[in-house]
Amino acid sequence: MICTPIPTGFFKLDGGAMYGVVPRQLWQRKHQPDENNMCTWAMRCLLVETGERKILIDTGIGDKQDEKFRSHFEPHGEDSLLGSLEKVGVRPTDITDVFLTHLHFDHVGGGVIRNAAGKLVPTFPNATYWSNQRHYDWAINPNPREAASFLKENILPLQEQGVLKFIPVPEQVGNTPASVEWLPGIKLHFVYGHTEAMMLPEIKLSDRTLLYCADLLPSHYHLGLPYVMCYDIRPLVTMEEKKWLMERAVTEGLELMFEHDPVMVSGRVRKNERGRYVMES
Repeated sequence: MICTPIPTGFFKLDGGAMYGVVPRQLWQRKHQPDENNMCTWAMRCLLVETGERKILIDTGIGDKQDEKFRSHFEPHGEDSLLGSLEKVGVRPTDITDVFLTHLHFDHVGGGVIRNAAGKLVPTFPNATYWSNQRHYDWAINPNPREAASFLKENILPLQEQGVLKFIPVPEQVGNTPASVEWLPGIKLHFVYGHTEAMMLPEIKLSDRTLLYCADLLPSHYHLGLPYVMCYDIRPLVTMEEKKWLMERAVTEGLELMFEHDPVMVSGRVRKNERGRYVMES
């Protein structure tokens, strides 16, 4: 099994929204905002090659939205989803599976494009797209808090064209996230703090175990438990899930991959002398 990070460019989000109750005077020491209080974030997908399958985890923001939409988030940078795949020798027709951690626009937008006739079609014509029923239902009937993050043009074409399949959601017992084995060597963890039934892939490689953090831990700047995004629908649940994740990362030596970190692709976590979670140097 081979894992390759796929950069798709950068975008900007409000620093206060990304760091929640943490005061700006603290978080700006790590992550300097621009004059509009906007911080730059990556959109980093992951290509997993196993057997005959080429699995793409998340798809970035895409480029089909209008200029008004793009002006809110300022997507920029030289990398693009298809361009980065091409650099590693992968064509859109080669992708067999697109695994969507959740359906917010910056994770699913690149999975649908407009063809020459202006019709919305899957970017990867031979792929099965994977979500789960609980999250899909949540996304197509969104609450007012999340409505702006779930864009139907990113979601409904996949269902209408019959390429979207659902992974069964296990019931959670207690506070520990429920997990299932999706494919040999790929385990999924279901978490509920950021949004309903987001899925985190944990991938067993020959020399390490890689956990793709999606929006539970968007960057290494968010290691501190109070560093919870305002976008999260259940912030206290996020804190419990982060603690579970990082305790496992420390005790089991997991390598964490950060989807939105503008500078760090992945790394391992330890506890310092004060009992705080920090990145290994």
